[in-house]
Amino acid sequence: MSMKTGTQLGLMTGLTILISLVIWQGIDEIATALIAAGWGLLTVTAFHLIPMLSSSMCWHTLFPSGQRPRLLRLLQARWIGESVNSLLPVAQVGGELAKARWMMHYNVQGSTAGASVVVELTITLMTQILFTIIGLTLLLLQVKSNLNLILAIISGMSAFGALLVIFYSAQRQQFFGKIAYQVERIAGGREWMALSGGADKLDQAIAHIYGNKQVLATASVWRLISWLIGTGEVWLLMYFFGMPVSLLEALLLESLGQAIRAAGFLIPASLGIQEGGFLLLGAVLGIPPQTALALSLGKRVRELILGLPGLITWQIGTGYRLWRRRQAEQAPET
Repeated sequence: MSMKTGTQLGLMTGLTILISLVIWQGIDEIATALIAAGWGLLTVTAFHLIPMLSSSMCWHTLFPSGQRPRLLRLLQARWIGESVNSLLPVAQVGGELAKARWMMHYNVQGSTAGASVVVELTITLMTQILFTIIGLTLLLLQVKSNLNLILAIISGMSAFGALLVIFYSAQRQQFFGKIAYQVERIAGGREWMALSGGADKLDQAIAHIYGNKQVLATASVWRLISWLIGTGEVWLLMYFFGMPVSLLEALLLESLGQAIRAAGFLIPASLGIQEGGFLLLGAVLGIPPQTALALSLGKRVRELILGLPGLITWQIGTGYRLWRRRQAEQAPET
């Protein structure tokens, strides 16, 4: 089965799950919750710019000193990358490629752009593991009377710990050129390698970043802060739905909701997977299923509000630069 066929199958599966869940829980009740939020959804959308800025600070830190692009330029690239990953069936790879390409339009060297994106991806996963462990701990406190669930949580935490060790070992042994080859294969073509100047240059640039422990620590702190700030999005949504939760409950929902979404990466935008996850988490916290489903859909509304302009900006910017390049190639020599 080809990558394209698999993506289409995943998209159809996700849409089927999502539609089934909405029908099962009641379209009217879910729509009522979203309508009740009203203009609050715009507030949630604006709030999302704060964790985006913190994530951009993480990325900004990874560039070599003296070669760091403007923070606002990185924020723009992140906006475009999130838009691509959220709204297009690209298995979370296309957005990272779009980010690196966008920065190259502003005279950032290919190997530098590619290396910063690969390292940021690794930091994102590692800090998400830590963020998930926080959520699992909070869940453990919520369900302390359920022995089977406690054992499952402990097993999950152990698995996350093992992943941390594996990623640390990979960093020490400079396996990122090999990882880049896998990214290239998943993306379907040689575009990533061509973008970054080849695996050797990419691996050297990555190794250079990993040689600076202070930079890694600072970038990791910024990324973890962005995960934590994202809790505010859940808190705000629940407030506008008229069912406020505590910050700890919002943290549980956000951390484990993000983990469930990441686990469903084979389905574009984790359609249906994210919604099912929020239904399960909502049941633990006593949140009505219609509200839990509306919470997930509220996040998707935010993705649409931010994502559609991001995709338009990406297409216009890319098209304009392609037109300029062709104009330059066709210009008569003087």
